[in-house]
Amino acid sequence: MASVRVKICGLRTEADVLSVARAGAAYAGFVFFARSPRHLTLDQARSAALAAPPGLAKVALTVDAEDAALDAIVEGVPLDMLQLHGHETPDRVAQVRARYGLPVMKAVGVADEGDLAAIVDYLAVADQVLIDAKPPRDAALPGGNGLAFDWRLLAGRRWPKPWMLAGGLTAANVAEALRLTGARQVDVSSGVESAPGVKDAALIAAFVAALDR
Repeated sequence: MASVRVKICGLRTEADVLSVARAGAAYAGFVFFARSPRHLTLDQARSAALAAPPGLAKVALTVDAEDAALDAIVEGVPLDMLQLHGHETPDRVAQVRARYGLPVMKAVGVADEGDLAAIVDYLAVADQVLIDAKPPRDAALPGGNGLAFDWRLLAGRRWPKPWMLAGGLTAANVAEALRLTGARQVDVSSGVESAPGVKDAALIAAFVAALDR
């Protein structure tokens, strides 16, 4: 499973970015959402992003952000991709992609089979989708809650563009998640933290190493 591409999301420091790079991840995610313990200011994000070596894709996660906020992020931080993790419609995804000229990944929350139809709708306008566990109704965060969904819902399904599996992944369960879903990309945030918003270099390394089992 060494060919699986890994995204470590919610990085906050230069040291986080270097740990992710050393572990062999493909994507480094930065969160711009004030209610999240992983939220960054523009200055913090810029410093962290500048630490990324060539080849590590820098991704900005936003939640229902308006153009002014996205303008500031794109102008202030060196990025390779935008991740839309709110209730953005397919039309809004298309607008963002056209406005900034960056690849866009749209998060789609899944709790049951009925949620899968949205994946096709978003793949028509996004470059890839992130299939995440749908947060509970009372959740304060749209992602990063450490929750998984029934991975068997994705068994045997294929889509014409890249997709990424997220939601409750850890070093202990990621191999099983890949076996059940056939995912070739995975995203982890809380599963490699020692406390909310605090990335652990050893957990990051263990997560990536678990893909070789």
